[in-house]
Amino acid sequence: MTQADLERMMKPPLTDAQWSRLLAFGEPQEVAEGEYLFEAGDLDYDLILVDSGEIELVRVSFGWVDETPIGRMGPRSFVGELGLLNGQGAFLSARASVAGRMLRVSRARLRLLMAEDDELCDIVLHALWARREMLRRGPAALTLKLVGPRSSREFMTLRRFAERVDLVHTAIELPPGDLGPLGEHGITLDDLPVAFIQGEPMARATPGAVAETLGLSYQARADEVVDLVVIGGGPAGLAAAIYGASEGLSTVLLDAVAPGGQAAATSRIENFLGFPFGVSGGDLIGQASLQALKFGVRVYAPCEAVDLRPAGDDLDITLTDGRVIRARTAIVTSGAAYRTLDLDRWSEFEGAGIYYAATPLELRQVFESPVVVVGGANSAGQASLYLAANGCPVHLVVRGSDLGTRMSSYLVDRLLEEPRVDVHTRSRVVGLDGSSSLERVRIDSIGDVEARGLFCFIGAEPATSWLADLDRDADGFLRTGTDVSVQSLERWQGLGREPLPFETSVPRVFAAGDVRRGSMKRVAAAVGEGSSAVASVHRALADLR
Repeated sequence: MTQADLERMMKPPLTDAQWSRLLAFGEPQEVAEGEYLFEAGDLDYDLILVDSGEIELVRVSFGWVDETPIGRMGPRSFVGELGLLNGQGAFLSARASVAGRMLRVSRARLRLLMAEDDELCDIVLHALWARREMLRRGPAALTLKLVGPRSSREFMTLRRFAERVDLVHTAIELPPGDLGPLGEHGITLDDLPVAFIQGEPMARATPGAVAETLGLSYQARADEVVDLVVIGGGPAGLAAAIYGASEGLSTVLLDAVAPGGQAAATSRIENFLGFPFGVSGGDLIGQASLQALKFGVRVYAPCEAVDLRPAGDDLDITLTDGRVIRARTAIVTSGAAYRTLDLDRWSEFEGAGIYYAATPLELRQVFESPVVVVGGANSAGQASLYLAANGCPVHLVVRGSDLGTRMSSYLVDRLLEEPRVDVHTRSRVVGLDGSSSLERVRIDSIGDVEARGLFCFIGAEPATSWLADLDRDADGFLRTGTDVSVQSLERWQGLGREPLPFETSVPRVFAAGDVRRGSMKRVAAAVGEGSSAVASVHRALADLR
C-alpha cells in the first residue's frame, strides 16, 4: 500500500448521513483553545469527533527531545488510532488548537458503533489502522524505544513481543558490552534491555512489564463473568475468538507471548486457501488480530494461564500473577512448545544465534550470512527457501533419508533446485561453538560449518502440563469428544449427555488446534477447528439456560 493510499484512509471523507450517524454515538463537549482532550499516558481515553474547531496531535517532550507536532484534525473528522480497540493507553496528546464543539465516543460506545453500523465500522477501522501504520514511520515511534545488545535473548524477546502485538516503537541495537549514550543517563550493562516509555527508562524490561505500563494487561471488571475465554492466540485461538465475538459472546483471548503461535513464525504459507502466491505467517496473523479487535475480542498478551477448574456452573482461569478470570466456557488452544536439541550451550545461544522462527526479525540478525536449518517438514523447507532468497547460504540438516517423507513435493523440488541450499540427509547437528553468539555448527556428516544462525524446526510438545485434571493421551495431547476415555465419562452422567465435539473431559472446556489429540497440525485445519469449537460452545451454553 502506497503512502498516498494510507493518507486517504487516515482522513476519510464523510457524507452528511455518515457524519450524523457518527455524532449519535458521542457525548458533546465545548472545548477551549489549549484544552487537552487526552494526554500521553492516559490509560482510558475516547475517540474524539471534531464537529467544529481543530485538534492538534503532539508527541510530548521527553527531556532530551522537544515536543513534536504530528498532525491536525479539523471539522468533520475524528481523532484516535488502533490503541482504542486493543486497550492500549494513549501515546500521543490531543489538544484543541481552535476552540469548538467536540464529542467524546467512549471505548464501549465505539464497540457498539462497530457492532451496529457496518459502513461506519469499515470507515473507522480502516482509518485507525492506517494511522497506526503512519505513526510507526514517524516521530511517534520514539514514544516506546527499546534498547539492548543485538545478541541478547531478552532483547530479542522484547522486540518480538513489540512486533507481534503491533506496538508503535523504535528498537536500537547496541554492540556487545557497549552502552553508547545510555551511560550518560546512569544506565549500566546490568540494566539492559531498557524500554523508554514516554522518555522514562524501564530497566531490565520484560514484555509483561511493558504491557502492564501500556495498559495491555488483563484488568478484571467488577463481578464480571465472560461467556468465553480462549487460551492461546494461534490460528485456532484467533478463529475461535473471532467467531465467538462475532456471534455475540463476550470473549477474552489470552496468550502467554503474543498472538500468532507457530504460524506467526512461518515465513511463507503457500497452501492456505485464497492465497495463490502465498502469505507470510506474520501478515496472516496481523489481519486476524485486527479482525478480532473489530468484533470486540479483548486480547491480552503476554498473559499466561496456569490453572483452569470448575467453579459451580462457571470456570475459573487463574493467571500467573494470581488474577482470576471467571468464565462460562473456555477453549484451550495453547498449542505446543518448541522441541530443542540436547546439545551443550544450547540455552546459551537461544536468541543469540538459535531461533525457532524465520521471519524478518530473525533475518535481520543473519542477513546474507551462512545458516543451518534443522528439520524435515514443511516449516523447515519454507524457512530454508526464505533465508536463501535473502542471501543466506543454507545447510538444511534432515535426520531421515528421504526429504519427501514429511515435506510437500513442491517444497522438495524447489529446495533441490535452489543453489544456496545444501541438503544433508541422514545427518544430525552434534555441536555448537562461538563466543557471545553462535559462530559455528558441527554436522556429523560433514564436520564444522560457519553459521551465524541455527533455525530449529523439529516439532513441539503440547502445552498441557498445566491442565492435569483434563484427560490426555500418553504424549500429553488433550482428548475431546468421542475420544474422551470411558473412565472420564462418569462425571457427565449428571448432565445427561456425552462430550460435545471438541469438548474435553471437563464440561464446557473445549480444545482445538495443535493441542488436541488427532488434529491435523496445519494452519487451515486449526482455523477450522477453532471456529467449529464455537458451535459446541453455543450448545453448552444453551444447557446452562
